[in-house]
Amino acid sequence: MSPADTTTSVAAPVSASRAVEPPARHRGALARLVRAELALVLGRRRNLVLLVGLALVPLLLGVVLYLAQDTALAGQGPPFVSRVTGNGLFLVVASLFLCTPFLLPLTIGIASGDAIAGEASAGTLRYLLVVPVGRGRLLAVKALGALVFAAAAVLAIAVVGLVVGAALFGVGDLTLLSGSTVPLGDGVLRVAGVVAYVGLSMTGLVAVGLFFSTLTEVPVGAMAATVVVAVVSSVLDQLPQLAAIHPALLTHHWFDFAEMLRVVPSADVLAQGLAVQAGWVVVFGALAWARFTTADVTS
Repeated sequence: MSPADTTTSVAAPVSASRAVEPPARHRGALARLVRAELALVLGRRRNLVLLVGLALVPLLLGVVLYLAQDTALAGQGPPFVSRVTGNGLFLVVASLFLCTPFLLPLTIGIASGDAIAGEASAGTLRYLLVVPVGRGRLLAVKALGALVFAAAAVLAIAVVGLVVGAALFGVGDLTLLSGSTVPLGDGVLRVAGVVAYVGLSMTGLVAVGLFFSTLTEVPVGAMAATVVVAVVSSVLDQLPQLAAIHPALLTHHWFDFAEMLRVVPSADVLAQGLAVQAGWVVVFGALAWARFTTADVTS
């Protein structure tokens, strides 16, 4: 065997071994991916339209209540709405109360259901997998983007509600559900607690949407399935025959934010609601991870 043949036979296995090596991880790749994901989620035109739509709820509600406050309809309406004209802080609570059953789940379902399925549908998911970041970390980045959007959705309602409520009705000492009054500073903290609780109550739905997003390449299907889970949970929560499973339902504790407006909020009630959301996050987050890290990606 000639020296040239020997060199060729030795070099070939080395080249082959290098060809199958996984791409090396580069420092800062994860941070760049996070920044790109947040820019995509918060800059996408569809998501901005959804945020504007949610922000219009407290604006329209405030204007309607302002125009009707001197009519026979004043003081009527669902819980919290009748209190808005007396204190603008209640516009935040009333707007969240009206958006929580459907508008917030719809908005969050669209964002979380599109997280993975949208990339697969556009044919960009396989290119994301080339980034020197593992699949588990990529899924975590997508989850972070969906959670940030959920927080932005809740904050859009709260911030506009606070500004419009203060402008139209003013703010002052807050009258609680029991009739007791607390100073303005305490009232603002309680309303901030309401906003935080509502935001945390959406984390379970984000996990559900992320799981469905890993099952399909059709974003609309994942979005619809996510919203259906919230709707079915709400329906089951209305059936007294299923009272045994009510505490574990996704939507059962969504309105427990009312505890923040009692003289002494029940820490047990609030903790139970957050624990249920944590359970949904763990279960569906694990399912999403198991699916995404083992599935074959062809698009």
